[in-house]
Amino acid sequence: LISYRCVRFDSNKKNQVPRLVTPTYVLAFGYCAADAISSGYRMWEEGGNDKISPSSTASAPASTSERSESKSSSSREIMAAMATCDTLIWQTFASVLIPGGTINIIVRASRFAMLRATMLPVSAQKWIPTISGLGSIPFIVHPIDDFVDYAMDNSIRKWLKK
Repeated sequence: LISYRCVRFDSNKKNQVPRLVTPTYVLAFGYCAADAISSGYRMWEEGGNDKISPSSTASAPASTSERSESKSSSSREIMAAMATCDTLIWQTFASVLIPGGTINIIVRASRFAMLRATMLPVSAQKWIPTISGLGSIPFIVHPIDDFVDYAMDNSIRKWLKK
């Protein structure tokens, strides 16, 4: 959510507050990295399990009693590294890159339309693209998340499970 808001701020306010663009990307990618590290640490603490997809909340992690005690520390480290990579890739695409690009296109299209809307006041022409970008967020979140899950399930996650 933090990275989504940071990227949205960038796409919507780039023309209003340009000096805040870089800090919003630093925050967004920082959140992605923190979430990935947290996911990897949780996987390491659990001793690893067969679920590589920490971004998915569909399955609960294995409890201590369900864990196989025969897992070696190297297997545990590998599972933690794979969980970290999976989460970092997922967060980068689903929370920063794709939403940022999508909202940027929406804002640009709105700005293009405002150039032709000469009957509107200048302040409306300036803020309608920002409002349209912010207003698009509820409609793009789930399709983007589903797309990234599908793409990763059919590519990198297949490779990581081998």
